[in-house]
Amino acid sequence: MSDQAPLPTSPDKLFEILEALGIAYRLHEHEAVFTVAESSKLDEEIEGTPCRNLYLRDKKKQNFLVVAANETPVDLKALQDKLGCGRLSFGSAERLWEYLGIRPGSVCPFTVINDPQHHVQVVLDAHMMAQESVCYHPLDNRMTIALSPSDLLKFFAHTGHVPQVLAF
Repeated sequence: MSDQAPLPTSPDKLFEILEALGIAYRLHEHEAVFTVAESSKLDEEIEGTPCRNLYLRDKKKQNFLVVAANETPVDLKALQDKLGCGRLSFGSAERLWEYLGIRPGSVCPFTVINDPQHHVQVVLDAHMMAQESVCYHPLDNRMTIALSPSDLLKFFAHTGHVPQVLAF
């Protein structure tokens, strides 16, 4: 993985896809943020529920993208029990690039556009999905977009990913 390699899907291409699907979103540009703590400064400026994304892998080499509201605690042990999978741990930057075509700090639900083989299972926080508007990076941590949870599901339908919605 090279930090200089171009992304398989650019934010502009993602915006084209969202618009073609009739998905409304609000775009906010800002300085790069790499952690939930850094992004919390933006939360006051951007309307919607701030969310985080965890790229996880189990000992059976199954890949998971867990998407949750920042305020939702994610207990990996409890989550692995609900998923019926092996012990969960964070996936490496190399595997993140291999399976989702993204670098650490910019992980978001939209990275599944780079997973046409469906190697990654999507897991969504039920609390997050009950919100009016949810916020994610659109493949670039210098931007945040806000959209409805129903439009997020429309995007997943487009990619062929069938997310599991779980109460964490």
